Amino acid sequence: MRFFRLWLALLVVLTACSPAPLATPVQEPTAARTPTPTPFLPSRWLATPTPSPATSPIPSPVATSSAVERPRLWLDDRLPAQLRALGADLAAEPTTAEGADVRFTLLAEGAPGAKWVYVLVAPFSTLTDDISQQQLAAWWQGEGERLLYVTASGLGFQETWGAPAGSVRLLADEDAVLAAVRAGQGWGLIPFEALQPDVKVIRLEGRSPLDGDFSPADWPLTLTYGFQPAVPEWAARLPDANRDPERLTVLVMTGVTALVRATADRMEKKGVLYPGRDVRDWLRAADITHISNEIPFYDRCPPPNPYQDNVVFCSDPRYIALLEDVGADVIELTGNHFQDYGDEATLQTLYLYDERGWPYFGGGRDLADAREPALLEHHGNRIAFIGCNMPGPTFAWATEGRPGAAPCGDYAWIEARIRALKEEGYLVVATFQYQEYYSISAPANQVRDFQRLAAAGADIVSGSQAHFPQAMAWRGGSFIHYGLGNLFFDQMDVPAVGTRRAFIDRYVIYDGRLIGIELLTTMLEDYARPRPMTPAERHALLQEAFAASGWPIYP
Repeated sequence: MRFFRLWLALLVVLTACSPAPLATPVQEPTAARTPTPTPFLPSRWLATPTPSPATSPIPSPVATSSAVERPRLWLDDRLPAQLRALGADLAAEPTTAEGADVRFTLLAEGAPGAKWVYVLVAPFSTLTDDISQQQLAAWWQGEGERLLYVTASGLGFQETWGAPAGSVRLLADEDAVLAAVRAGQGWGLIPFEALQPDVKVIRLEGRSPLDGDFSPADWPLTLTYGFQPAVPEWAARLPDANRDPERLTVLVMTGVTALVRATADRMEKKGVLYPGRDVRDWLRAADITHISNEIPFYDRCPPPNPYQDNVVFCSDPRYIALLEDVGADVIELTGNHFQDYGDEATLQTLYLYDERGWPYFGGGRDLADAREPALLEHHGNRIAFIGCNMPGPTFAWATEGRPGAAPCGDYAWIEARIRALKEEGYLVVATFQYQEYYSISAPANQVRDFQRLAAAGADIVSGSQAHFPQAMAWRGGSFIHYGLGNLFFDQMDVPAVGTRRAFIDRYVIYDGRLIGIELLTTMLEDYARPRPMTPAERHALLQEAFAASGWPIYP
């Protein structure tokens, strides 16, 4: 009995010291699960035929705990650069397709994984705005003369459109694609994160990833990437997408607003909101809408006279409802007429803006206030607006004890402030009330002064003075538009033919960086109401503006 007790105790000790067997994952019956579609893989990557789900069980998720050897990973050549870097981090020595336990690859449409949005880009001075999905597929298949540049990741679209024809050219990376597009050699397909503002994003059937209400789910240029079979720990490190709407901001910049004379007369007769009827959707759709209102609101303003001879202006305070209706967010006060009715009207105007919580810049209660930038933040994007008035008249300028517009002076103060704002991490929008030129070309002095603000670091330099739309330029990474033309002002091709035409510039900012520019174009009707241009009108204005900018014009 004693021997038996000793033997039993020894057996208990030995059992306690033995390692526990590894738990086997429970696998659901094959019939109870939906087979995962096999992703497209070019024949050179297929080692053996994929077994039929009817005869082979679907692999269970691969465990990656430290107690189990790390799975051998294969990286698909078509992975975008960001995902390829992730794959290299997960597997220090990626293996071949034949020797892999797990494939990091393109998945079937609708499968869970990282949704990668691609965009179609063209040279910035391209007249075409929009094409159909069928047109793009036809170009891919060689129907047409346009070349289409892609990287290896863009070849994923062969699942949808078939094998690419000779019109599709493979380049090493997105920088090479963008260089070819800028040179006018063709169009390109690039991932959203590679976008640069000096190329034009082409819409597909009216839609664009630059829109605030964009959805990747129904975008024909979305690819899905992930792991086969599933690796939960690795899948947790996959980004949901390469476009996060919570990091995107749409800004629209507009030209002259002057709710006076014939424009005000129409507002009295047809309603205060009448001028914005045809463009309000463009303005309201933006996250930040800029309005350059040159005129003070004054409760003793006389009734509007469409035939007014002098150029001393004010607006009825009721008219501010138009700015509310079009979604104004930030007000520019660099205008020549800001002080037309003196300090009382100017201060009353500032009170109305403060009452609505609208930040303003380029003018203020005194010189210090007028020089202060308007600082806005949206979706993590920090944007600074700063501006000045160059031509005067002197009575319009703010002083240490008087309200008005910020005088440009020798530009030293505004250049220094732009540099400081850039150091603080702001994307800087600098605006000018400059001398008026009824010409689409910018004269040498205007080019010189706008360029110096770009050289100081302004990302966008915009001319708010122009009653006539003007040319554009790039200086390094800065975009300059010398003049946008009128938004709400009564110049119906007077005093020069062309004042009915105008630009509304739509800027897309992502992760603190300008990534896209869309030039919207308007035509004034009835002395008050801008409308979107017809295609013929738009092409005519774009051709003139691009030619005046010294750019080649592409169909």
